[in-house]
Amino acid sequence: MHSNLLKKARLTEDKKRKEVFPQLPRFHVTGGCGWINDPNGFAPYKGEYHLFFQYYPYDKHWGPMHWGHVKTKDFIHWKFLPAALAPDQEYDRDGCFSGGAVEMPDGRHLLLYTGVRKDQLDDGSMRVEQTQCVAIGDGLDYQKLPENPVIGAPLLPPGNSTWDFRDPKVWCEGDTFYAVAANRNQSGRGEVLLYQSHDGIHWHLAGIPASCTEENGPMWECPDLFPLDGKHVLMHSALAMQASGLEFHPGNGTVCHIGRFNRQTCAFTEEAIQTVDYGLDFYAPQTLLSLDNRRIMIAWMQNWDSSVYPPENLQFIGQMTFPRELRLSGTRLCQWPVREIEACRQNPVIRSDVPIQDEQSLPEVSGRVLDLSLQIRPGEEALYQSFTIKFASAKGMYTELTCYPEKGTIRIDRSHSGFPRDIAHVREFPVSFREGEIDLRLLLDKWSFELFVNGGEQAASATLYTPLTADGITFSSDRQIYLSVEKYDLIF
Repeated sequence: MHSNLLKKARLTEDKKRKEVFPQLPRFHVTGGCGWINDPNGFAPYKGEYHLFFQYYPYDKHWGPMHWGHVKTKDFIHWKFLPAALAPDQEYDRDGCFSGGAVEMPDGRHLLLYTGVRKDQLDDGSMRVEQTQCVAIGDGLDYQKLPENPVIGAPLLPPGNSTWDFRDPKVWCEGDTFYAVAANRNQSGRGEVLLYQSHDGIHWHLAGIPASCTEENGPMWECPDLFPLDGKHVLMHSALAMQASGLEFHPGNGTVCHIGRFNRQTCAFTEEAIQTVDYGLDFYAPQTLLSLDNRRIMIAWMQNWDSSVYPPENLQFIGQMTFPRELRLSGTRLCQWPVREIEACRQNPVIRSDVPIQDEQSLPEVSGRVLDLSLQIRPGEEALYQSFTIKFASAKGMYTELTCYPEKGTIRIDRSHSGFPRDIAHVREFPVSFREGEIDLRLLLDKWSFELFVNGGEQAASATLYTPLTADGITFSSDRQIYLSVEKYDLIF
């Protein structure tokens, strides 16, 4: 039986999505209306890929969290499904927070999520309890179990916080279920906990693979632990990070540790650490292993600072990144748009070795829904100091990327991209130039861009709110360069 809260959410989203549909991006997942944040339950189920997400269908601002739901067969064409969870039980009455999903051996679909309950104490303070809960269903409808919550305070290390205990990511290995979850220990530092179960319902604490350090923030959210190319990757989103050169920016960021995970000792040994995405809008990624054995990642393409100021002209807020294939190059995490997007390319425009110096456009190179690849190489004179591409451009509105070969950086600047508030709009990050040469790939989809550098060595994502009529693209350099361009419209 569906609760009244879930019925109400389903009726609301069905009505609102019809009104909002023309505004939605073409190939990025949204809730179709209202608010979304973290991706949840990103996993295969019965030959398709399901994705849930933190969701409030009634408003463009964060509210009591539900789980929205979509699915796809190809990571390109997504189908909206009815909301899967609503905060309708005592243990989750203040929100169904992030979690994971897995197909059970008997074919049922298990959702493991964080239930949030808040109680005001006699002294006026608030006590928050976060526990892990299970709902089981058929890919469309889900029932919360009477055993809930299935992981609570008794299964925490002694003295650890029930206030900060959330975001379980679940998977199966053979007939054993595993889940990693975020927690805070007695000293106030964040930890990643590993749980194990024989049935997905009855769990025990298996160990603590990793703990926060001062450099990587006091709390890690949304952990994910997976094998990749002979190593293991531990990924998480860190709160209140300290800046570290151009690799880690202050505030909330997403970090991955590459190394080795020992199942017997439950210890993760780090070999390298890096930022996952160097842009302005990227948080809470989840990965899955595809049916053809690719590791695919998706994330919330927004940040907490910018999301509280949604544009007045849009009736939704929040979208996911385009799914990305992950690989390791040594101990470097690389990412690239899933290959399925290539079937959506149409109307190719190809230009080779075009000399560029003063700002100029190229015939037929424009648009707001496109896949644009650039190869930049120096001219015969002295090495250029800066090369800039402006896009989503018209009448003083634009977003720009600037390459600095001597500094070895790229700078994002969206100060003129339609945001109504003075929030973070500029970010610079390290990249590799080969004697001044660099390769860029830019995906544009109405209200966002995603940049991939040198085959995916770095990625950077950001939202923008320039009117869709602003579709110009220009190129400029302080000294002559040669530019090769491959541009496709993306048709879905």
